[in-house]
Amino acid sequence: MALTADDWPITAALLQSPGIRRDGSSVQDAPAETWREKFEEVADAGFDAVDLTDSWVRPGDLAPERLDEFAGAVRAAGIAAPVISLVRKSVLDAQHGDANLAYSHRSIEAAAAIGARVVCVGLHQALTPAQQQALWFWTVPGHVDPDDPAERARAVRRFQELGRHAAEVGVLLSLELYEDTYLGTAESAVRLVEEVGMPEVGLNPDVGNLVRLHRPIESWRELYAATLPYANYWQAKNYARDEDPIRGWYTAVPAPLETGMINYREVFQEALAAGFQGIVCTEHYGGDGLSVSASNRDYLRRYAMPKRDGYRLGTSRVTQPGLALPRTDSKNEGLRPQREERS
Repeated sequence: MALTADDWPITAALLQSPGIRRDGSSVQDAPAETWREKFEEVADAGFDAVDLTDSWVRPGDLAPERLDEFAGAVRAAGIAAPVISLVRKSVLDAQHGDANLAYSHRSIEAAAAIGARVVCVGLHQALTPAQQQALWFWTVPGHVDPDDPAERARAVRRFQELGRHAAEVGVLLSLELYEDTYLGTAESAVRLVEEVGMPEVGLNPDVGNLVRLHRPIESWRELYAATLPYANYWQAKNYARDEDPIRGWYTAVPAPLETGMINYREVFQEALAAGFQGIVCTEHYGGDGLSVSASNRDYLRRYAMPKRDGYRLGTSRVTQPGLALPRTDSKNEGLRPQREERS
């Protein structure tokens, strides 16, 4: 049965949640009660589910007993955690590539242990000092993957390795679009996922990462047209963009899904035609990111997602989470379980 606006799994990102607490301690090492409080904040914003963004907590680096506590904190808050997203853990990093590959494997194991459906990875690397100082990091150039066939082939091999592991444990791998990497243009991203050549490995068409650049960009419509047939997970955000090509002036700032440059009502129709049935994560940089993400969720359900079953659904070129893993009830594999009372 195809997903509709009523039961489409939409997660909240944790981009706005720092991994360091006010006292300087790491959230990674915090007691389970701290994790539960964050998940309750997500639930109180009306979300059924959360994207476990690893800039907040790294599930792949938790000891087994701590991972059990982490999963218990999710359940206690009455939400689900169907996705783990790895941020700036490129397997091609010159210094940390091997360590990032090992960490990606641990994250796949952690996803399987807590019942997550998707692990999202990418090729974007750590922010440079200049990017860290900027108001918006995307206004400053960062790492650029080299125009080197051997290095590109290494990315393919490593994603194949991770894809095989994910398939073995019933998890999907999603590759995030990001500028100046081998996943930075429509042509390059599609070619890369085709070179990987596994149904368990698809794309995260996070086109917002590309439309925010302060330089000429590809058409967002063309980016989606090329990548949606391979999408198995989708981080959705939007930007208000202005251009004056004659003067060489380009700017973009974060905006809600409804009011930014990308028309998500239009794009979602194209996603259905491409067979997309994956989890959507609503994101937003700046301000009260969780509240804007909640508004983005409501916009998608009210205006962009199909209201009735029986719509024309295309055939995706990759495995979809809703088809790969069973759901335990009529909504999102048991999303919003009963919240536990505090003892």
